[in-house]
Amino acid sequence: MSVECFVTGGTGFIGQHLVAYLSAKGHTIRVLMRRPERLAALREQINNLGGCASRVFAVAGDLERDNLGLSLADREVLRHVGVVFHLGAHFAWGLSVEHSRAVNVEGAKRVALLAAEQKSRLVMLGGYMLKNQEHLQRIGIDPRCPELTNWLTVYQHVGAYEGSKLEAHFAVLELMSAKGGEMTIVHPATVCGHSRTGHILDGQPLVELIRNLVQGKLTAVPGTAEHWLPLVTVDHLVELVAACAFDPAMGRQELLALDDQTPHLQELLVQVAQPLGLKAPKHHIPLRLLKLLLSIPPIARFFNTDAEALDFIQTTRFDTAAAEQFANRHGIAKPDIRQSLQHTARFVNSYCMAKAC
Repeated sequence: MSVECFVTGGTGFIGQHLVAYLSAKGHTIRVLMRRPERLAALREQINNLGGCASRVFAVAGDLERDNLGLSLADREVLRHVGVVFHLGAHFAWGLSVEHSRAVNVEGAKRVALLAAEQKSRLVMLGGYMLKNQEHLQRIGIDPRCPELTNWLTVYQHVGAYEGSKLEAHFAVLELMSAKGGEMTIVHPATVCGHSRTGHILDGQPLVELIRNLVQGKLTAVPGTAEHWLPLVTVDHLVELVAACAFDPAMGRQELLALDDQTPHLQELLVQVAQPLGLKAPKHHIPLRLLKLLLSIPPIARFFNTDAEALDFIQTTRFDTAAAEQFANRHGIAKPDIRQSLQHTARFVNSYCMAKAC
């Protein structure tokens, strides 16, 4: 059965793959776009990713504007939407708190309000750090009483991007609870390229990691032998997100999208170095020392790395049993993450080193 879907962040990396997947399944997709004149380029990309471009339409709007900047005509069109997918966010290191909140927190609340008012199912992307209870406690968040959080302190701990994503999560939960809206939150790990093609867009954290390795800037492994960067391939993530959207049992539920077979960071670097004929670093550098070094702007610029990114490299292991049971119930197979890393490394080397992916 075809379902009308509204997608924010549909021009981004995950969004492109989600729109391609949904349109290939016969659904009609309306994408929030600040520049709707770029619809033709988006449709071309959707076709390239295996989607059906004729099912994709632009809705002019902006997460930062009241009522998303939607026209009355578009508001009427969106009343027929069954599922709202909120993937839109401004991702970058070093953002200001004001800007990140305006887009990532207030924007998320606007999307949630739209979904609640028209009784559409809301499916929102969170982040896997929301499932790291020790981390949340360390930065001053008690998920049982999020209203007591000193968000300014949280932003100081983790930076504006991650702080805004954490705040948005709890703000949307509160709003949807007050409005009686139905929602599902999927918490993805750091996103790897497509498991078969390696396709990934420039600006993704894994692209920067591979680029630094290729350019000889990654001379030591951050952390210890136990540290890892949890991953999920973009195609596996998209399948999980879509399955959540159309599974009635996932209403008011959360799902962790994380591949527990992701190797430790040193082995991860071996996997991306091998197909490129490179040698991965063998020695480690303590995260605390690396953060200190990256606090010096010239060093951070040279290594093309921001200290905010280091918080995602950790030793915490996650319980993925519920997600694996969900995937099995929907017949969603988990790709081989090592092969996916190699495909991603080749794609980055071919398309992302000298130009945008």
